[in-house]
Amino acid sequence: MPTQHYFPSLSFSHEILCFIYIHPSIHFQGSNYKPPTMVMANPSLLLQSIFILFIIFLLPCLSWSCPEYQKQALLHFKSSILAINSSFHNLDSWNSSSSNCCLWDKVTCGSPSNSNSASTSSVVIELHLFNLFAQLMPSNLLAPLFFIRSLRMLDISQNSINGQIPALGFSNLSNLVHLDLSRNEFNGSIPPQLFHPRVGSLQGLRMLNLSSNLLSGELLEEIGNLTKLQQLSLGSNKFSNAIPSSILYLGELEEIDLSNNTLSMEIPTHIGNLSTLSSLSLGNNKLTGGIPTSMQKLNKLNSLDLEGNMLTGEIPFWLFDFKELKELYLGGNSLTWNNKMKVVPKCSLLVLSLRSCGLHGEIPEWISTQTNLSVLDLSKNQLHGPFPQWLAEINLMFFLLLSHNKLSGSLPPTLFQSLDLLVLALSHNNFSGELPKNIGDAKSLFILMLDGNNFSGPIPQSISQISNLRILDLSCNRLSGNIFPVFDPQGNLWYANFSSNQFSGEVPTTFPLNIRTLALEGNKFSGALPSNLTKLRNLRRLELQDNNISSELPNSLLQISYLEVLNLRNNSLKGSIPKTLSNLQNLRILDLSSNNLTGEIPIEFVNNLTGMMEAPPNRTSQTSRFVVAISFPSKFFITEFEVNELIVNWKKSKQGLSSHNIDMYFLLDLSNNQLSSEIPTSLGALKALKMLNLSYNKLSGKIPASLSDLQNVEGLDLSYNKLSGPIPTTFTKLQQLTTLDVSNNKLTGRIPIGGQMNTMAYSNFYANNSGLCGFQIRVPCPGDRPPAQKLQDHDNKEESWILLEAMGIGYLLSFLLTIGIIFLAGYFNPSPPSNSRRRHRHHPHQLIRQRI
Repeated sequence: MPTQHYFPSLSFSHEILCFIYIHPSIHFQGSNYKPPTMVMANPSLLLQSIFILFIIFLLPCLSWSCPEYQKQALLHFKSSILAINSSFHNLDSWNSSSSNCCLWDKVTCGSPSNSNSASTSSVVIELHLFNLFAQLMPSNLLAPLFFIRSLRMLDISQNSINGQIPALGFSNLSNLVHLDLSRNEFNGSIPPQLFHPRVGSLQGLRMLNLSSNLLSGELLEEIGNLTKLQQLSLGSNKFSNAIPSSILYLGELEEIDLSNNTLSMEIPTHIGNLSTLSSLSLGNNKLTGGIPTSMQKLNKLNSLDLEGNMLTGEIPFWLFDFKELKELYLGGNSLTWNNKMKVVPKCSLLVLSLRSCGLHGEIPEWISTQTNLSVLDLSKNQLHGPFPQWLAEINLMFFLLLSHNKLSGSLPPTLFQSLDLLVLALSHNNFSGELPKNIGDAKSLFILMLDGNNFSGPIPQSISQISNLRILDLSCNRLSGNIFPVFDPQGNLWYANFSSNQFSGEVPTTFPLNIRTLALEGNKFSGALPSNLTKLRNLRRLELQDNNISSELPNSLLQISYLEVLNLRNNSLKGSIPKTLSNLQNLRILDLSSNNLTGEIPIEFVNNLTGMMEAPPNRTSQTSRFVVAISFPSKFFITEFEVNELIVNWKKSKQGLSSHNIDMYFLLDLSNNQLSSEIPTSLGALKALKMLNLSYNKLSGKIPASLSDLQNVEGLDLSYNKLSGPIPTTFTKLQQLTTLDVSNNKLTGRIPIGGQMNTMAYSNFYANNSGLCGFQIRVPCPGDRPPAQKLQDHDNKEESWILLEAMGIGYLLSFLLTIGIIFLAGYFNPSPPSNSRRRHRHHPHQLIRQRI
């Protein structure tokens, strides 16, 4: 068998998405090969040959013609597309003037499956309709194709077909052997009719590809009825719940791809009974439990992908006994590695991913036996010790990922002698010393991530010779010097991060003209902003904060018209804000805080910042994330690199905006300068802003009511100025507001009531405004009577009436009680007489009363 060599090819998307396709080259071996020679042909022999060719090829074409109903079905399909997109031209050969549709593009004809070999009839057996259109099309568009029941192969992948899979239509194509619906937008569940064991279903399928759609629901048990399946691809959908046990009935399966779904529960215990499996891909789901021991029986396994799940337990060492195994993906689980076990691999791996698998100690030496490794990912473990010399000498390594470990020492120069190395990620370790001077010898390097270490000394000049370099991150080290490498102006570097080092001198500008992100913050750069910085006109993100830059803001900055993020915080900039800065219409984050800027906030500066006026829907930046993929026979190995967080003053504290959500933020920070005059009313037009900080300036006048138009603002800081007058009552419209600081001004009047303003009750954010009042700071406004006090007065009046009534009743009862007691004591009744004479004697006063 000839030795196979692999050559990468690169391509990019707006996210710097790189696909690297690995393919074997063709070699001619042996000494018997001779170049062709010229020979004169015999005329009669030539005529005979032409006649034979006519009989074999042309005559069948004249007699074989597709049935008329199939031709009409295909024309109907085309007309359905044209009804939606009149400019569609991919099927121009399909026309009614051509009698034989077997001659059309993307159509293959053959004998009917139920006819004998001598038959001269022809029917459509294959349709290669992949990548026809990008416009969204409904799934009922496919209806005409379901009349062509002779189809054995149907490929409609890489289109934009949406809607549910037509159940009755596809089940009508009972002769299908190959069905590819991948990379569309089909949704809903897989129709169970496709799997029913009856005449008219897809029982003859050998290849079913539904990957990269929007399908959801459970995987049906009926899938086990497709007993002839050899390839099943359902990856990159939204399937959930368990892997159906009926999948074990598919005894002829060679490839299974269920990756990138939300499948849960355990891997079927007896999955090892699928003895013909060569590729098993279950990665990026929510599978639990351990790796089933029955997998030991999968001795034909070439690729095993279990990464990105929630698997537990020890990694079984019998995985390395599969002689055919080339790709092993176990990273991103909760699996553990037994460092005491000795591994003697019987396989020769191309890919080994043990990311976050609990490896500790030095890099395992048994990996040195895998001399054909193209991808090695041991990141996010507890590895320590030096970089092994044997690892630096593996020739065919494309991806080497060792980030987030505790590796130490210097890097061996032999590491950069490789002409195959594409990605080297050693971030967040303890490497030290100077970078090797021959670093530029790694001519194929595409991504170089050395951030978060202890490297020191200057950047080697040879690094500028890596012409393919796209991503370079040397941040968070102890690198120094005032001379930067001079990169080729036509180079390919898109992202360069030199932040948090000890560089000095003038701000460097010797970078390729196409660079998108340049991060130089946290160094000791000084002097003026160089005028030739504007030659980097494709910059999207420029970070120069936390340096010693002391010039005025140059008008020439407007020439970098694509800028989205400009951060000059904490320098010594002086002068006024140039009006021309408003020409940076794509700006969404502008931070000029903590400088010495003076003058007013120019109205023109605000009016043209259209990038802050409205947040576009589904916005994707070109500066936030980088994805690199390398293609192997069974799958893409994809790795994602995030750019460093952008540190901003957010809601009274410094916070990092992650690359995952940085595109969601729109921010204007002019705080801690010496800006004066009034706040421009035009600031209210920046409706996309989530944070506006004008604190620690000398701004005066009233707070413009137009700020209440900032419908997305979450943080508004106007503190430490000279603002006067009331807080606008329209601030109650700010429904997203969570932080409002107006402290240390000269504000007066009532704090608005209603909406989010009722939650702005932190008194320190209103402090040192002697004229403010309101319930938020527990200071009553003049002439106001709190509702609680009125209720108390009303209650007191009621209590007074009740008290008077009770007193009156009490006096009456006391009087009656006294009379009763006197009566019982005999004070009103005469004493009993001793004789009858005494009974008739009267007191003189009693006689007088009786007369009266």
